[in-house]
Amino acid sequence: MSNPLLDTSSLPRFNELRADHALPALRELIAAHRRKLAALLENVDAHDFASLVLPLEEMQHELRRAWSPVTHLQSVLEDPAWRDVYNEGLPLLTAHDTELSQNHRLYEAYRHVAEQLPEDAPAARRTLLAHALRDFRLAGVALPEEQKSQFREIRQQLASIQAAFDQNVQDSTDSWHLHVDEAQLAGLPESLLHRAREAASRHGVAGGWLTLDLPTWQAVSLHADSRELREAVYRGWATRASEQAPDPRWDNSANIERILELRHRAAQLVDFDSYAEYSLATKMASSPHDVTSFLRELAAKTRPGAEAEMAEIQALAPYPLEAWDVPYWLEKLKQQKYSVSDELLRAYFPTDRVKQGLFELAGRLYNVTLERNDEVQTWHPAVRYYEVRDAARGVVGGFYTDLYARAGKRNGAWIDECVVRKNLSGENVVPVGYLVCNFSPPGESGVALLSHGDVVTLFHEFGHMLHHLLTRIDYPTLAGINGVPWDAVELPSQFMENFAWNREVLTSASGHYKSGEPLPDELFQRLLMSRHCGAGLAMLRQIEFALFDFRVHAEYQPGRGARPLDILEGVREEVALVRHPGYNRFPQSFAHIFAGGYAAGYYSYKWAEVLAADAFSAFEEAGIFDARTAMRFRREILEVGGSRDIMQAFVAFRGREPTLDALLRQSGIGKAA
Repeated sequence: MSNPLLDTSSLPRFNELRADHALPALRELIAAHRRKLAALLENVDAHDFASLVLPLEEMQHELRRAWSPVTHLQSVLEDPAWRDVYNEGLPLLTAHDTELSQNHRLYEAYRHVAEQLPEDAPAARRTLLAHALRDFRLAGVALPEEQKSQFREIRQQLASIQAAFDQNVQDSTDSWHLHVDEAQLAGLPESLLHRAREAASRHGVAGGWLTLDLPTWQAVSLHADSRELREAVYRGWATRASEQAPDPRWDNSANIERILELRHRAAQLVDFDSYAEYSLATKMASSPHDVTSFLRELAAKTRPGAEAEMAEIQALAPYPLEAWDVPYWLEKLKQQKYSVSDELLRAYFPTDRVKQGLFELAGRLYNVTLERNDEVQTWHPAVRYYEVRDAARGVVGGFYTDLYARAGKRNGAWIDECVVRKNLSGENVVPVGYLVCNFSPPGESGVALLSHGDVVTLFHEFGHMLHHLLTRIDYPTLAGINGVPWDAVELPSQFMENFAWNREVLTSASGHYKSGEPLPDELFQRLLMSRHCGAGLAMLRQIEFALFDFRVHAEYQPGRGARPLDILEGVREEVALVRHPGYNRFPQSFAHIFAGGYAAGYYSYKWAEVLAADAFSAFEEAGIFDARTAMRFRREILEVGGSRDIMQAFVAFRGREPTLDALLRQSGIGKAA
């Protein structure tokens, strides 16, 4: 086969993939699928589940599998060719998706199958059809042709503008740099000092050369003794992709306006008052009022503790605190109260040792083993591939890890699907995923060391990966994270974070990079005591993000425009304790909601945290490694994908609906603590 993207019988052949493979593969598959669909729809009333739905599942699986490497590589490689073909192919893919979801004959065929489904049909089939019919309606299948055309055009424009938003953030981030003298580097960790001095040397100057990759931003915020340096890096981070950035070429202000306008128009075309209401049609929350009430209740319970934290930090600082001071003095407070710091802990968390402990935890909980396979092709020398095997040694899935920051790689941490589980005609296709982070790369010692915050991040993303890998659902549109309401998709990931605070787990997942000694008990106890330090402020910050996201979508009015900065200021007046300067342009880089899947859904992090805390409390009650509890969590939560109502699944696991108490106790907030 000349085009390796069209070979979906194996894992992507990354050594052979070129950007110019992408568009021919996409066009060929779309054309073939149109022909297959036309043949399927010759007689709508003749179909049943097997003859209509399964072929559509096969086609969708094939197309997503071929396009997945393109989406992935444009996010992790410093190669503009991949971005170019992604930007050119995305409208084609979006148009094809909309064409399917607005196809009235296809809708009628699905409705016929749903009406004829036997009463004893598997629940997953009923859910698949219910989701499909809902999605047809949300795409405007019943609209007159003129309005259908408008909806299609909006979808295509949104796909392109959202991609441009994300790429502007990356380009603006990558373009920023700061040359500082040696004195300004005081307090920074050795791993960053080594990279900063090496970069300065490459540029032919002394001192340090700083960029805005995530490890640098975090290290400067927490550790730089120079207040001037902290403010400079804060300003760089807070003005990315805005008119306030050093290079305003990548200003996202117009993109925000256009994205919110188009989302609002699309929602109104299908009879929703706002995009916030449209978004909730596929989520657990039933109304905008439910969302804002939940966030405001959580803010009210959090605020007293956050105010006490702010007072403690201010008491340490010799000047009134600004936004760029709070992380630094919070770290000083941790050191003063608990004699624990990021750098002290980092020595005990070499990446490979952390991964080993994490994989052992997965094996202990879910009776699987994870084994590295170096025969699988990857896209970068730092990438590793792991196979997941069950107790009978059968492969149930696999995943790639790409853990270190580098130029051209999108900031943040995420997982994505490479292959979704499929078992439709006796061919069992196992799931495969990408796990991507942006940790500090190996330093002078040749060993990459993680902060404990990095460890928590890795456990979080691995929770998502287990959700993807351990699914038992055979239909791709419901397997793994597919079909799961967005305000529940963070449940498995936030659940896994809790294990990163467990003594036995951290003993297995730690080992001093020189001596191999695991994290000493006395140091673990200090770490554990520091867990709630700053928890209130962190909670309010997340509520700020969530309220801003929901309000900016719920309150959009065509005559007034988006008003993102006005709404953000109002949200900060309501819930925030940390005040930000007038040049702060946080919305212009808020890719989660303007480029990702969290639009009018960022609140899901907090709602899922309620579910996760309550779920983990079941493990605390039964024993942290209790096999029956772990198997019940696997069976009721991880395996069911989107095939079951998530509240029913949670109740099946926990025996009741979730309460806020577990989250408040876990966070050290309010009376429940």
